[in-house]
Amino acid sequence: MQIGMMGLGRMGANMVRRLLRGGHECVVYDVNADAVAALVKEGAVGASSVEDFVGKLAKPRSAWLMLPAAITGRIVDQVIEFMEPGDIVIDGGNSNYRDAVDQAARLQSRGLSFVDVGTSGGVWGLERGYCLMIGGPDVAVKHLDPVFATLAPGADKGAPPASTETGTAPFGYLHCGPSGAGHFVKMVHNGIEYGVMAAYAEGINILKAANAGKRGRAADAETAPLSEPQYYQFDIDLGQVAEVWRHGSVIGSWLLDLTAESLKADSTLSKFGGRVSDSGEGRWTLKAAIDTGVPAPVLSTALFDRFSSQGESEFADKLLSAMRYAFGGHVEKPK
Repeated sequence: MQIGMMGLGRMGANMVRRLLRGGHECVVYDVNADAVAALVKEGAVGASSVEDFVGKLAKPRSAWLMLPAAITGRIVDQVIEFMEPGDIVIDGGNSNYRDAVDQAARLQSRGLSFVDVGTSGGVWGLERGYCLMIGGPDVAVKHLDPVFATLAPGADKGAPPASTETGTAPFGYLHCGPSGAGHFVKMVHNGIEYGVMAAYAEGINILKAANAGKRGRAADAETAPLSEPQYYQFDIDLGQVAEVWRHGSVIGSWLLDLTAESLKADSTLSKFGGRVSDSGEGRWTLKAAIDTGVPAPVLSTALFDRFSSQGESEFADKLLSAMRYAFGGHVEKPK
């Protein structure tokens, strides 16, 4: 079937490629003309403006947006100016689920359908497929099923034959509920992602410190002593540990696979500075937890740790040093 894709960044462009490989017709648009031209060479139909993009879509039009959450609403407004009742807008970015609820209500008054698709797969989705968490009206979601089926990974290799008649989740995509439900599920997915990443990072960091007993340690009032250095004499190969965990361990995962590859390539991770961004989903997950009274201590700690990595704890840390100096004359040691 035909689908329009606007936003040809790291995920959008590869989603187009996967759809083209699956026999779909893709109309593409991006403010970066080079990104459009590259996909035209691979068989897509290029568009030069929002109006041209919508104009090249056959009725009922289906326009999929893969854009940053901060601009998605504004671009939706531009797209629907050229649409007609029966057309569908799909938001596959990491937008706030509340925006999806509001957009759906607004578009419904114009006879348009709004489908929110939480999309997971990153830069590997072209080959592995994308896990899709979908919210929206039944008719629109059913119309888009061929697109979802192509983008999704499909059933597990070697698994018994399955049919979408009994549910699409085993194929890697799921209609989670009305508009907003898809982004809600993806929001929590990303909140969990923060926690899992933090667990791997903290655990491997403890392994890195396992040779602390071999290192010189200042003997002064500002340095906590290592009381039993004989128990911390291990020079552990972090890359090899991550690799062995990949094989049969209960904590094995694709995320661990990627971690092992990173440590194998550079065990000191020298090209990274340690500033970990958060794009919003972790914050929204915690807000939902607070609103509904659901405890989420692991996810909240993982999010706050990201804030610290971004330098947001710097003033608080300075204040701690100031207080220690004020009450005890403790002189701050250099980093």
